[in-house]
Amino acid sequence: MQLVQDARDMFHDRIFLGKALKIACPVAMQGMLNTIVNLADTLMIGTLGETAIAAVGLANKVFFVFTLLVFGVVSGGGVLAAQYWGNHDVKNIRKVLGLGLMIALGGAFVFASAGLINPRGVMGIFTESEASIGLGASYLVIAVLSYPFTAVTNVYVAMLRAVGQVKVSVFTSCMAIITNIVLNFFFIFPERAVILFGQEMIMPGLGLGVAGAAMATLSARVLEMSVLLLITYRKKWPVAARVSEMFGYSKAFIFQFFQTATPVILNEFMWGLGTTMYSLAYGRMGDEAVAAITIATTIQDIAVVLFQGLSAATAVILGNEMGAGKLKRAEKYATYFFLLQFLITLAGAAVIVAGRWQVIGLYRVTPQVAENVSRLILIFAAYMPAKMFNYVNVVGVLRSGGDTKMCLFLDTSGVWFIGVPLAFLGGLVWKLTICQVYALVMLEEIYKMILGYWRYRQKKWLRNLAVEL
Repeated sequence: MQLVQDARDMFHDRIFLGKALKIACPVAMQGMLNTIVNLADTLMIGTLGETAIAAVGLANKVFFVFTLLVFGVVSGGGVLAAQYWGNHDVKNIRKVLGLGLMIALGGAFVFASAGLINPRGVMGIFTESEASIGLGASYLVIAVLSYPFTAVTNVYVAMLRAVGQVKVSVFTSCMAIITNIVLNFFFIFPERAVILFGQEMIMPGLGLGVAGAAMATLSARVLEMSVLLLITYRKKWPVAARVSEMFGYSKAFIFQFFQTATPVILNEFMWGLGTTMYSLAYGRMGDEAVAAITIATTIQDIAVVLFQGLSAATAVILGNEMGAGKLKRAEKYATYFFLLQFLITLAGAAVIVAGRWQVIGLYRVTPQVAENVSRLILIFAAYMPAKMFNYVNVVGVLRSGGDTKMCLFLDTSGVWFIGVPLAFLGGLVWKLTICQVYALVMLEEIYKMILGYWRYRQKKWLRNLAVEL
């Protein structure tokens, strides 16, 4: 059987496995660290009640849409940067960096302005609960100040990944996470007595609640960006560009960039906007429904980070191979990545199903919310094979060769033609439970898997973009 033979070849290909692990593990570790800090945030905020969880969860939907815009920029730029690196073209990598920074910072300004000018109005888009609107607005007006720093960090991290420098982002994330957690304790909670090493001590605190959580997040993101830039420029890595090196684009370069990046930017933005529409439906199902989906999503992210690493490794390695003109090897490596995806999916689904109650038990929620979270996790596990195939195929394989228009069609049509209609019909018209609505929404993954596999088999993604300028 060909599948068995491919699996044997993959496990005997030490060069491939070495490259994949070198990129995937640091990216996955960084994603895991970010997930841990999100988990820590929700646990700390959760002590303030279910309304606080719901409010911060909905406020972070703004950040979610913004980061998807940035992710679209860096993914599109990363496709070109990876192929340029395969062709040893540092000059054009730095120009990709410059364009990426301009677009990402422009998006940060727009989103931050909305959150600063009318935070209650923004929160009112997601929920009708006055309690959630008030708490969410106090969080949002501070959190949006971190968006420009997040934009710069993500652009540089993507360019560093494209040139094989992936460990530095793990280090800076660790610093940011430690800072965030420590400051959470100080900003969220009031001054209180604690027992440490058998001795009673006074723990200082400002007692700012959800606003304090936002201040901790802002501080952590400022630190993360500062340390990342400091290391990048001291090490003089290929992306350590002077301002003058980020500009001076030819018409051919600009056309190539936007031809590749624009569909990705639109892809992530439209997909993010669509998934945010889910939150509009969930938000009108009550605070308990929002709390359940917020907690479940945080737990699901623990599994998803593995595939963030795998898809990042897929995009970089395939991009490098195609940029060097090795299309046959790129095709072989794509098969290997799908095999890895399947094996990791089985393991990941088993782990989150087995350990779901241990994590749920950390939250102070009602038994009904806890039961809903458990059911949501089981539904997620059932859809994992389709969801994770789509992750590796769309973000990794298809984008690596610049087949970004098809990626745009897959994600946009899945969300807007299947997911969003079913979310509103299920939640607001048919009055289904949050678990039933979530199961309907996830049907989009089945649709994307079928159509995405057909596109992969067409091999239109096998292109050397680095020599087409």
